[in-house]
Amino acid sequence: MQLSQQKDIDVKAIILRTILYISLSVLAIGFLFPIFWVMVSSFKPAGELFTWPPTFWPQNPTLDNYTGALARGNFGWYFRNTTFSTVVATALTVIINVMSGYVFAKYKFRFQNILFAMVLATLMVPLEVIMIPIFRVIVATGLFNSLWGIIIPAVASPTSVFLVRQYYKSIPDEFMEAARIDGASEFGIFLRVMLPIAKPVIAVLCIISFMWRWNDFLWPMLVIQSRNLFTIQLALASYSGEFNVDWNSLLAMSSISMIPVIVVFIILQKHIIGGVISGGVKG
Repeated sequence: MQLSQQKDIDVKAIILRTILYISLSVLAIGFLFPIFWVMVSSFKPAGELFTWPPTFWPQNPTLDNYTGALARGNFGWYFRNTTFSTVVATALTVIINVMSGYVFAKYKFRFQNILFAMVLATLMVPLEVIMIPIFRVIVATGLFNSLWGIIIPAVASPTSVFLVRQYYKSIPDEFMEAARIDGASEFGIFLRVMLPIAKPVIAVLCIISFMWRWNDFLWPMLVIQSRNLFTIQLALASYSGEFNVDWNSLLAMSSISMIPVIVVFIILQKHIIGGVISGGVKG
């Protein structure tokens, strides 16, 4: 009797797991299909792109869309601008917010809770509300029409501070106490002990910041005027107007612009997964 019940439970578990995997697979395909469609369509010639019924695979694949867009659109220069602003902004974001979140989590000081509440309160303020004041500061400080004007304003992120603080809150203070007993300085404790522990949350910050800066359009559009300072998103927007919406070239350049974000996620995902596994083991 017990053996029969155990078999029934195992069968139900297998069925539920199969349904779950199928559902997740369908959901993943739904999210990835538009990206895959853009990349596949970027290899189609102009006549094939708008045929009806549409063809999934290119019948006559070509690289002319890529070579033509790169030759006419000066895309390499825009790629350099975007890479510089994104990498520098991501590095500054990680440095500032990891240190801020660490201080809020592991040190006690006057008005700590009030300051942290003020940081969280900024999350409720829409970007559109503070965009004009930030823009006026950028103009007053001489950062208008420069890459630094799109790098500096959003370096201090309340969301990132909150994530880092909550992560460090889950780490026992005994690590710091042991390092102090060994004679380590406070900065040495942070740099050699606490910072390596925070690799999972740092990976999350890198991915969020990189994706945000790489795909940002509105703020660079307000700050940048010179065409030689355009980022990829600005270039794609103006590119479509300049060439009367050349969809073939636009798809090709959009496909190239996705590659760095995908690469960054693939590189950093192991740290995120490792952090989740270690957290589950600790739990």
